[in-house]
Amino acid sequence: MGLTISSLFSRFFGKKQMRILMVGLDAAGKTTILYKLKLGEIVTTIPTIGFNVETVEYKNICFTVWDVGGQDKIRPLWRHYFQNTQRFLSNPPRSFKIKAHFCGSCVRSYCEKLGTGRERSLFPSTSRLSDSRSNPTVVTGPIMSSDPCSFSSFTRFVTRHLNLTFDLDFDRHVIRGKVALTVEALEDRFSSLTLDSRDLTVVSVSANGQAARFSLGPKHSFKGSPLDITLPFDLSRGQHVIVEVTYETSPSASALQWLAPEQTAGKKQPYLFSQCQAHHCRSMIPCQDSPSVKHTYYAQVSVPKDLVAVMSAVRDGQEVDPQDNRRIIYRFRQTVPMPSYLIAIVVGALESRQIGPRSRVWSEKEFVDKSAFEFSETEAMLKTAEDLAGPYVWGQYDILVLPPSFPYGGMENPCLTFATPTLLAGDKSLSNVIAHEISHSWTGNLVTNKTWEHFWLNEGHTVYLERMIGRCMESEQFRQFKAIGGWKELQDSVNTFGADNPLTNLVPSLQDVDPDDAFSSVPYEKGFALLYHLEELMGGPEVFMGFVKSYIQLFAYSSVTTDEWKNHLFSYFKDKVDVLNKVDWNSWMFTPGMPPVKPQYDTTLSDACIALSQRWVKAKDQDLNCFKESDVKTLSSHQLIEFLSLLLQEDPLPLTHVKKMQELYDFNACINSEIRFSLLPAGG
Repeated sequence: MGLTISSLFSRFFGKKQMRILMVGLDAAGKTTILYKLKLGEIVTTIPTIGFNVETVEYKNICFTVWDVGGQDKIRPLWRHYFQNTQRFLSNPPRSFKIKAHFCGSCVRSYCEKLGTGRERSLFPSTSRLSDSRSNPTVVTGPIMSSDPCSFSSFTRFVTRHLNLTFDLDFDRHVIRGKVALTVEALEDRFSSLTLDSRDLTVVSVSANGQAARFSLGPKHSFKGSPLDITLPFDLSRGQHVIVEVTYETSPSASALQWLAPEQTAGKKQPYLFSQCQAHHCRSMIPCQDSPSVKHTYYAQVSVPKDLVAVMSAVRDGQEVDPQDNRRIIYRFRQTVPMPSYLIAIVVGALESRQIGPRSRVWSEKEFVDKSAFEFSETEAMLKTAEDLAGPYVWGQYDILVLPPSFPYGGMENPCLTFATPTLLAGDKSLSNVIAHEISHSWTGNLVTNKTWEHFWLNEGHTVYLERMIGRCMESEQFRQFKAIGGWKELQDSVNTFGADNPLTNLVPSLQDVDPDDAFSSVPYEKGFALLYHLEELMGGPEVFMGFVKSYIQLFAYSSVTTDEWKNHLFSYFKDKVDVLNKVDWNSWMFTPGMPPVKPQYDTTLSDACIALSQRWVKAKDQDLNCFKESDVKTLSSHQLIEFLSLLLQEDPLPLTHVKKMQELYDFNACINSEIRFSLLPAGG
C-alpha cells in the first residue's frame, strides 16, 4: 500500500498547492488511510461520526485533511470546503458487495453536489492495508475521540480546571461569559485543541495571554459546533496552558431556562436555572463536554442586586460589583473534580433555611419553610449513605426547590441538589427522591460513567444505593416493595420503546444518537435488576454492598466503563468466578427488551395494595358499606400510590364507588402530588 500511495502522490504533487478530494462510502476505509499516513501504522477505527480535522505530514508533503462522516447528512456542506477541487480520489470498500454502476452513480452524485467535474483516480480498497475494519467495535489510537457525543479528543488533552466569569443579562436572556480552561497536553508537539460548543458567539480566544486563532465548525443536529483552537506555541506532554475564551450564550441555549416573573411563585422577579445533563453544558460554556473529563471550577457570577445566585459548588463570598453598584457578584469554589454536566446555576429571589449541620434548603420564600420541613431528614439520609458507601467528600449538601416548570423530579448537582416543588407532600412521603440524589454523591458524581452509553453505571448503582438507604431507614420489605415498582416502570419503558429497540439495551450504542432521545427508566431499573440479581448470587445485600463500596473507593474521582466495572466485579469475587461466568452477560448488557432473569421480590407490602384494589373493582353497589376508613390507615403513602395505580389499570370505577372512596379515605385532603395525580383519572 505504501508504494501505491507514494506513486500516486509523486504523480499528483509538485511544489505547488493542490486541492484533492477523496471520497468513499461510509466505512470504506478513508480514515484508516488517514491514520496510516499520520501515524505510520494501522489503527483500528470506526466510521467517522461528524468530522475531524488533521494536519498530516507524509514524506515531503504537508496537507490538511477534513475527515468527514455522515455522508447524506453532511454532504450538502462539502461544497463550502472543496471549492476549486483539482483531483478526485474514490475509495471503494472491497468488503462491501456493491456493483460498479452503483459506485459510479455515487461518484457522479458527489460531483454534481460539489459542482466539480475534475479528474478522478482510484485508490485500492483498504482491505489491502488490514482486515481490522471487519469488526469495528473498539476505537484505539491516540487521535480518535472516545465519546460519540463530543467533538473533543480526550486522548490528546484534558481539562483540569475552569475559571468562570458570568454576567447575566435578564433582558436579553444571555450570559456574557469568560472561561479560562487549564488544559494539560497528553502528547508531545501539542498545538491545537477542540472544545464542544453549541449556539455560542465566540468573541476571542487566548492561550497564556497570547491571541490564539479559532474557528467554529458546522453545526451538528445535537452536538453543536466544534470550537477549533490553534495555540501560538507547542506544548510537550504533561505541560499546561490556560486557554481563555470570551463568548456569549444564545437566548435559546439548551442548558438555560429563563423564566419571566409570572412563571415564578413570587411573581415579582425573573428566574434562571440550568440543566446541563447530558450534553448541554456546551451551550453555556465551551468545554470538553463529556463525562469522561473531570475538573474543578471557580466561578464569579454578576446578577442584579435583588437576586441571589447559587451553583453546584461551595459558596465563597459575595461583593458589590465594582463595575455596577446595582449588581452583586457571587463567588463559588468546587474543589472536587467533576464532569461538565454537573455544573449548575440558579438565580432568583431565593431564601434559605438551615436543615442540618452541612445542609440548607433554598427556594423562593413561598416554598422555603415547607421545604425545610419536608427535607428535615436530609442529615439522617446522609449519615446512612456514608455508613453504606463511605465519607461524603463534597462538603456542603444543599437542596434547591425550583419553580414548578423544572422538568425533573431531582437533579444531583454537587453541593446543590435540584428538586421539584411537587415533592412537598407535607408528610415527607416523597423524600425518597432526595435519597436518590444523595446517593448520586457517590455513584454518578464521584464515580461517573465514561460515556452516556454506560449511563447504567450511574443510575443502576444509584437506585441500588437509594433502596439500601430505604432498607436501613425503613425495612427490607420497603426495599422489596420499591423494587417491584421499579420492575413495572422498566416494563413500561420497554413497551414504549419496543422490545426489539436497541435503546433498551443496558449498554446501548449511541453513535449518532442524541442521549436525550435514549433517556428512559432502562438504565435505572434494568441496572438495578442486574445488581440485585448479582446480590442474590454473591450472598446477599451485606456481601454485595461490600463490593459496591469497594467499587466506589477504587474508581473515586474517575470515569469508568462497563468493562472496568465488570473486571473489578470478577476481581472482588475471585472465589466465585465460576458463578459469575454462568451469568448471561450478553443478554443483560447488549440484548434489548426485559432482562433475562426476573428477580423474585417479597410481595408482602404489594399484596395489601392488590387486595384492597381488587375489593373495589369487584364490589357491587350493595357491597360499598363493607369498606371502612380503617382500610387505608395501615398503608403508607407509597402503598396508597400503588393502590391507586392498580385501580388505573382496571376499567373506570362507577361514580358511586368513587364518591364512597372519597367519603371514606378523603383523598382530596391529601397534598401528595403522586396520590392526587393518580386519583384524577381513577373515576374515568
